[in-house]
Amino acid sequence: MPKGSDQSLSNQLRQDLHERLTKRKNEIFWTGAALAVVGILALLAPAFTTFTVALMIGWVLIFAGAVTIYSAFSVEGSGPFFGQMVLGLLMLALGVYLLMHPGVSMMALTIMLAVIFMVDGAAQLMLAFDVRPRDGWIWVLLSGLVSIGIGLLIAAELPDSSRVVLGILVGIKFLAAGIAYIVFSRALPSPSAN
Repeated sequence: MPKGSDQSLSNQLRQDLHERLTKRKNEIFWTGAALAVVGILALLAPAFTTFTVALMIGWVLIFAGAVTIYSAFSVEGSGPFFGQMVLGLLMLALGVYLLMHPGVSMMALTIMLAVIFMVDGAAQLMLAFDVRPRDGWIWVLLSGLVSIGIGLLIAAELPDSSRVVLGILVGIKFLAAGIAYIVFSRALPSPSAN
C-alpha cells in the first residue's frame, strides 16, 4: 500500500472519530459530570473510598471464582476441569480473604491501582494525540498525565497513609477525568453543525 493511501486512511479514521465524538457530545458531557461527582464524593470520604474499593474487588473475585467453578463443569477432560476448578477456587479464596482482611490487602490493591491508572493515562494520551487538532484536546492530555502521575505516586507507596491516600488519589483521578470530559465535550461542535 502506498504511503499516501496510509495517510489518507489515517485522516479518514481520524475524521470518523471526530464525527462519532461530535454525535455523542451530550453523553461525553454527562459522563464527565458523573465522574466529577464521584471524584468529589471520594475526596470527601477517602478512607471510606479505599475501604469500598477493597470490598468491591473482594466481591468481584468471589463472583468471578463462582462463575469459573460453575464453568469448570462444562469443560471436557480432567486436566482442563481441574485447572478451571483450581483457578475458580483461588479467585474465590482471594475474594473472601479481601473481604475478611481489607487492611492487609491494601498492598495488592495499591499495585493493581497503580497499573490501572498508568494504563488509563496512556490510553488518554493516545486519545489526546488522535484528537489533537480539536479544541479541548489539551484537557484530555492533561487528564492522561494526571492519571499517569497518580499511578506513579501510588506505586511509590506513600508511608503510613495508604488507606487514605488511595481514596484521595481515586477521587483526584475521577475528578480530573470528569473535568476533562466536560471541557472536551464543550469544545466539540454541535452535532447539527456537521
